[in-house]
Amino acid sequence: MKALLTIALLVVSNSFMIIAWYGHLKFAEWKWFSKLGLISIILISWGIALFEYAFQVPANRIGFKENGGPFTLIQLKVIQEVITLIVFAVFTLLVFKTETFRINHLISFSLLILAVYFMFKK
Repeated sequence: MKALLTIALLVVSNSFMIIAWYGHLKFAEWKWFSKLGLISIILISWGIALFEYAFQVPANRIGFKENGGPFTLIQLKVIQEVITLIVFAVFTLLVFKTETFRINHLISFSLLILAVYFMFKK
């Protein structure tokens, strides 16, 4: 149960992170947003990133083996990186319609999934 909760929190956290890091590139299409200066965009991104941390910190605390969770610190990091790339890929395909994924992207994602497999191998 803690493993699923950790992963779910990481997915939510990474969703906010992707929006904070890359959303402003799409939001620039909005007339009012395109008039904002860099400082305003940074502050908006920080506001969004606050929600990322609100989910990331509990995910790591719940999932960390030394806190009674199922994952080592290294396992948590690898899981988080794979989730980040999956969320980024979905976000890119849904929001930035001009981006396309090629076979080399799929191969690299497959290798990352293999990294998770080997991370858990004893």
